[in-house]
Amino acid sequence: MDLSKRVAVITGGASGIGRAVAAAMARRGVAAVALVDVSEAVEDVATKLNAEAGRTFAIPFQGDTTDPKFRASVFDSMQGRFGVVSMCVPAAGITRDELAVRIDKTTGKARVYPLEQFRLVVEVNLIAPVYWALEMIGRIAEERAAKSLKRWAPEEGMQGSVVFIGSVSSQGNRGQISYASTKAGIEGAAATIMKEAMFHGVRCGVIHPGFTDTPMVRAMGMDYVAKNILPYTQLGRLIDPDEIADAICFMLANSAVSGELWVDAGWHAPA
Repeated sequence: MDLSKRVAVITGGASGIGRAVAAAMARRGVAAVALVDVSEAVEDVATKLNAEAGRTFAIPFQGDTTDPKFRASVFDSMQGRFGVVSMCVPAAGITRDELAVRIDKTTGKARVYPLEQFRLVVEVNLIAPVYWALEMIGRIAEERAAKSLKRWAPEEGMQGSVVFIGSVSSQGNRGQISYASTKAGIEGAAATIMKEAMFHGVRCGVIHPGFTDTPMVRAMGMDYVAKNILPYTQLGRLIDPDEIADAICFMLANSAVSGELWVDAGWHAPA
């Protein structure tokens, strides 16, 4: 699938992997990208990306990715200006890391991971990405139905592509009960969507980044990274967001690629 002249939606686009993917798409000639983020910094990021590209391709949208009305408004706006969105990278995500069970040293009572935190991470990292993808697939299906097209045929060419952001933490990682659960859940959702969405000519896959040099990872503290992450990473460094972005664009474009791609720099969790 040629990325040039396509229309894309990227959530979490104001920083990290999302921003890097937008820049990588620009280099591949994408027509327009909806740059979606909860942070107001998305406006400035879009301006900088457009300046770097020498053209206006990044369209900023600030809002809550878990809000269905906001999601629909982004697709409405992009479709009205540029045509049907055919690439989706729902990269917005959060962490709320803490041990699942710990003993309070004062009271001797067990404290379990807060339920409200778990629900928040599931909402942002699992439910929202799935529904951003389904929004795109639904609109592609509607467009095809309007042309009296039914089951997709290979000679039509790919109609769309989704890449979800998984994580090496989907294998289990100490202190990440909610985050790891959502990333494992993404695998099941993507596998199911792929089986259904091919009826409309839309592919779906998952990329599993290792520890990447993003604000989310740096928030752990670089001392923590040096002690608990780098020693278990074969490359001995954090992954550059551009390396992840390049792999995502590869997954979007290469129709023979299916399933999951691990871009983990050789990281293996300690026991």
